[in-house]
Amino acid sequence: AWIEALFAGADERSSWKALHEVTRDRGRNLLHDHLGFGEDDADGARPLAMTPDCADNPYFLRAYFAWKTGLPFGYHETDWGTLESPPRAGRFVAADRSDPSAGAAAVPVAAMERLLNRVKNSVHAGNGRTALRADGTDYYPLPLARRALRPGTVYADPYGHTYTLVRWVPQTRKSPGLLLGVDAQPDGTIGVKRFWKGNFLFTTEDVIGEPGFKAFRPIAVEAGRPRLLTNAEIARHPGYGDYSLAQERLPMGDFYAAMDRLINPEPLDAEAALEDLFRALHEQLLVRVDSVANGEAYMKAHPGAVIPMPSGKAVFQTLGQWEDYSTPNRDLRLLIAIDTVLEFPGKAAANPAAFEMDGKGTADEIRARLEARLRKRAGELTITYAGSDGSPRTLSVAEIFRRAEAFETGYNPNDSVEIRWGAPAGSAELATARRRAPASQVAKMKALQPWFRKRLRPAA
Repeated sequence: AWIEALFAGADERSSWKALHEVTRDRGRNLLHDHLGFGEDDADGARPLAMTPDCADNPYFLRAYFAWKTGLPFGYHETDWGTLESPPRAGRFVAADRSDPSAGAAAVPVAAMERLLNRVKNSVHAGNGRTALRADGTDYYPLPLARRALRPGTVYADPYGHTYTLVRWVPQTRKSPGLLLGVDAQPDGTIGVKRFWKGNFLFTTEDVIGEPGFKAFRPIAVEAGRPRLLTNAEIARHPGYGDYSLAQERLPMGDFYAAMDRLINPEPLDAEAALEDLFRALHEQLLVRVDSVANGEAYMKAHPGAVIPMPSGKAVFQTLGQWEDYSTPNRDLRLLIAIDTVLEFPGKAAANPAAFEMDGKGTADEIRARLEARLRKRAGELTITYAGSDGSPRTLSVAEIFRRAEAFETGYNPNDSVEIRWGAPAGSAELATARRRAPASQVAKMKALQPWFRKRLRPAA
């Protein structure tokens, strides 16, 4: 209830520069200044600052709630795992109940910030992808059921990104349902994202660890010492009972089909569903405009600089300037989102009953009607980015579709913004480009392009 209230009314356009911007909002935070020493007062002497990245964000939310309510909190030191072995949890680090940062006593905020810094320096994407059958882990797996996927549930994707569910929006006669989650970016930005293939990636093939929807493992306090419940205890506990291996080795198509049924239990109007997909895609494109602009601003502020590019899978998961200003993860999701929109007419034609199209024509007629609608909306929706010379460049979504291949190598901040948006060779749009990534980096991107083409990340 607390997390749902914290993000009540937020939608995909909602974002904050840091998690503490949300917790300092008295209208959102039911625990605002709950400890009574101005810990959430932005104008106070010592307000709590919280700037997690994506893997830390669920832990920060849980630690904050535990701090305010006096509940136990802890985390495991976990390795990264390999293709042959999922990440393994090691030592469990419990917040010291005698440490003011762990309880609800009126104490300096600095103690809580020290705890959060320890979390930030220890927790990483591997914590969310430990084996589903393992007991000594921070998370345990859930069934794909509406009752289990409550606000506060964590989604760990196969490639290291993490979301915390915040709200279900029920399906209505006129609009599809929504499942919303919140994530954090390397710069500390907090944003709301909808569940769909363009955001919540899922596969169990050729990935390190086991992804999916998970809940924090309950911590019992026995004789003053914390003990994590085992999977068997969770399964038979009357207050939980939701341990499940339903996601283990689940095919990608089955996963998304199950989630579609949860989010939209009734048949959808096909045109409304297509419009909803366009809305989600457009939101991703608008976010990319800002991300690419941030990289361009950095490069303009540091003329002549070249941001080092890692190799192989590190392109997707590293630290420093490359993590801050490149967009390989975002662009991979964008490509999947484009595919999802373009494939929709065929999907609806193949299953007309799911989209209120029974008796409304043959499969070919349904597909043709939806493809015409797709072309119309793709021509109407646009995004605008600033070129290297500062002039506005407007692209329709239809043009984005035509440039999809360019986004397979458009994530490098050393390239001019025109190149990153796929400006065609010889075009007036490309003529203002002033930078090109070094040849060695271009070669690295070409080597990785087959993975983007398959819509997968390299596992090694």
